[in-house]
Amino acid sequence: MSFLKHHKKIETNATLLLVLSLGVVTVGGIVEIAPLFYLENTIEKVEGMRPYTPLELAGRNIYVREGCYLCHSQMIRPLRDEVERYGHYSLAVESIYDHPFQWGSKRTGPDLARVGARYSDEWHVDHMTDPRSVVPESIMPTYGFLKETKVKPESIQAVLVANRRTGVPYTDEMIEMAASDLEVQVDPDGDWEDMVARYPKAQVRNFDGQDSLTEMDALIAYLQMLGTLVDFSTFQPEASR
Repeated sequence: MSFLKHHKKIETNATLLLVLSLGVVTVGGIVEIAPLFYLENTIEKVEGMRPYTPLELAGRNIYVREGCYLCHSQMIRPLRDEVERYGHYSLAVESIYDHPFQWGSKRTGPDLARVGARYSDEWHVDHMTDPRSVVPESIMPTYGFLKETKVKPESIQAVLVANRRTGVPYTDEMIEMAASDLEVQVDPDGDWEDMVARYPKAQVRNFDGQDSLTEMDALIAYLQMLGTLVDFSTFQPEASR
């Protein structure tokens, strides 16, 4: 109560108000920042997370190259309307291997954090080729050229090496097998078992329905895995365990 009696004095004295404001900000900053010096990791480990397969990583790079993040976010906030529309709120660990992350702050189109397995591969091909054919009100540009643009397997090894340097735990074996792993993921008749052992839950199929390995294959492979690695039917936050 004594503080309230002096409230007017604080508000009318600019110097006193500044000093007290700085004090409050300092205390709040210490409370938020100090724990970071003794916590080993601020991101909880969640079963199922893994680095991207070479094909998914190639698709992600195409996603970034084409500026898809400018209209689509990949972060579901823990708000009722967002969770009911898009699914479980996003976990920090789901972006642990993203450099840069794709959270976004603008949604001209819907959030894509849980788009994996929501639509068929054929739907994605049609959507990329002619967005209005499946979403009449869409203002998205067409990306049909991705079906005609081949992916170069020989360049993917360097991409994995670059990601390992940023902290993504790609092993020597993953880097050595990068080119073959990229190609076999679109060949359901190939020897893909070892690739899936390296990347659990990797989806193996011809994503764009064509004979050659294209950028459309890579982009759809990336989209189809988004939000599928963590089993949210059994997931429980650490605080509730």
